[in-house]
Amino acid sequence: MSIRTERLGAEIQRDLGPIFQKYQNNTIITVTKVRVTPDLSIAKVYISILAPNRDKNSVFAYLKEHDTEIRKELAQKIRHQVRKIPELHLYLDDTAEYVDRLENLFDKIHKEDPDIPDNEKNEGN
Repeated sequence: MSIRTERLGAEIQRDLGPIFQKYQNNTIITVTKVRVTPDLSIAKVYISILAPNRDKNSVFAYLKEHDTEIRKELAQKIRHQVRKIPELHLYLDDTAEYVDRLENLFDKIHKEDPDIPDNEKNEGN
């Protein structure tokens, strides 16, 4: 990754946060990572969605439906830094859920066999 793609990715990540807030509707949408292709034509945007009262897949589908509007708003913010506004490819980042599932599994193991010391469980013995 070049410095240029990293800078543009960071800029896009920073600018997409407030834009996504307009589409939130009682959900928390976080841009976790942005990876820009070397030719700066595509930005892969990874988002995490916390939707207590809604299905996060429906929120994600809603964002994908409005990606052209989101791209236009982004263009207004970064138009002076790039010649061409990158195409946005949205991806759902489920890392937080994965970590939560692992923690639940470790808690379950601890409850089933409380004789194993915590330091042995963490070492994988």
